[in-house]
Amino acid sequence: MKLLNIALDGPAAAGKSTIAKLLAAKLSMIYVDTGAMYRAITYKYLQQNKPEDFEHLIKTTDLSLTYDEVKGQRVILDNQDVTDYLRENDVTNNVSYVASKEAVRTFAVKKQQELSAKKGIVMDGRDIGTVVLPDADLKVYMIASVEERAIRRQKDNEERGIDSKVDQLKQEIADRDHYDMNRKISPLKKADDAITVDTTGKSIENVIEEILTLVHSIA
Repeated sequence: MKLLNIALDGPAAAGKSTIAKLLAAKLSMIYVDTGAMYRAITYKYLQQNKPEDFEHLIKTTDLSLTYDEVKGQRVILDNQDVTDYLRENDVTNNVSYVASKEAVRTFAVKKQQELSAKKGIVMDGRDIGTVVLPDADLKVYMIASVEERAIRRQKDNEERGIDSKVDQLKQEIADRDHYDMNRKISPLKKADDAITVDTTGKSIENVIEEILTLVHSIA
């Protein structure tokens, strides 16, 4: 199969990361979790007591992705593996704000485009098909109902030992959708040539097969 770049976009908890990881493994491609980059910068922002000088924050940031055969993608921030801290509630609740800052997005997009230069990448995020990889070979826009996404996030939180409630998560997800879709810089939107995949009520296996069918149609 020829080398492809595949972009998966969509709102929070639509299943992008889970599907992207499995899809990359099945296709023997590299998975890039762009959301983890923004979460890492948000983690640093919170650790530094929410400084508003994002230009300085970025200038002092060293961020890279590594790949562990057992643990998968790891996020290295200023020489520290911060992967296990990136799903904490404070990070989740602040990442949309931090990611909306021009300095942050410029920094992250440059790194993401560098990673995709050789192709053979499955990348997920909110602006992959529109900004990061506008020439991606396949663009998929994943959606799911707010209720289902809240239930998924609740299950993820339970597995990580994070306290949360579904009703609160529903509101947080709806608020994040509104923020992401209406921010001035790189808003969340479906690329004109993206194919919508609704994951509501579908198993992970069904979604993977649906996207694999799309991949094989262009490979």
